[in-house]
Amino acid sequence: MHLLVRVPAPRSISEMARVLKTNSSRWIHEKWPEHKEFSWQTGSGAFSVSTSNIAAVTKYVAEHEEHHKTRSFQDEFIAFLRKNGIVYDERYIWD
Repeated sequence: MHLLVRVPAPRSISEMARVLKTNSSRWIHEKWPEHKEFSWQTGSGAFSVSTSNIAAVTKYVAEHEEHHKTRSFQDEFIAFLRKNGIVYDERYIWD
């Protein structure tokens, strides 16, 4: 899932992820009881976006399904990490 949110300054990204996961899980379980097995993965990822790039990121989020027909999320994510010099351990990014 791709989601673009503005995190208020006094809030941490991990707190926002916890709140989003908790509330959306509750909503899904209440709205669709047949999906009682639904749960979020244990991890999450977050990246900051400058105000000047919000329009481009919003467009990407809106078109991500079409985009991922030609390039998997996993491939794109690894390329993003490498391009930005972000150190990662593949044992921990896909669980």
